[in-house]
Amino acid sequence: MDLSHSGLSIRQQCDLLGLARSTYYHQPATETAENLKLMRIMDEQHMKHPEFGRRMMTAWLALEGHDTNEKRIRRLMKKMGLEAIYRRPRTTIANKAHKIYPYLLRGLEVTYPNQVWCTDITYIPMASGFMYLVAIMDWYSRHVLAWQLSNTLEGSFCNETLEEALESGRPTIFNTDQGAQFTSQAFTSILEK
Repeated sequence: MDLSHSGLSIRQQCDLLGLARSTYYHQPATETAENLKLMRIMDEQHMKHPEFGRRMMTAWLALEGHDTNEKRIRRLMKKMGLEAIYRRPRTTIANKAHKIYPYLLRGLEVTYPNQVWCTDITYIPMASGFMYLVAIMDWYSRHVLAWQLSNTLEGSFCNETLEEALESGRPTIFNTDQGAQFTSQAFTSILEK
């Protein structure tokens, strides 16, 4: 940021912007040569073993004779954009016996609240296993109308969340994937009512 040709002193310019003058002079720290070397090694190892997260990468580096810790590896992996690639749980499993509904949103312009609601299930990794999160959202306002956590993928927590969301309004269209929780008779009967 070059502010030297504006006719105002650096102090005046920083005051106008509400910045401390030291911010103008601050030079961001760069990575040490040791960290750059470590990052190159980590990048090569990630190409060979993309399933390595921070713990496995730290353990592997220790075996290779590098003196480091998990906190440092976490920071460097985040800076490099490295994430462990592993199989995640499937949350969308269709039930062949359930009715398949048509997709109504192709070419539709969403212009007002409660025109379209949507829902989906995602998972939250825990220290031991997963928790599943279902959320119902209004597409127009992006407001989360209801959400709930469950430790199983049984449909009852989706039904309870839908009933809670319907207390705040009624959608014209309700969009979901074809997962068994959302195509079940118990879920669709709540919407049909």
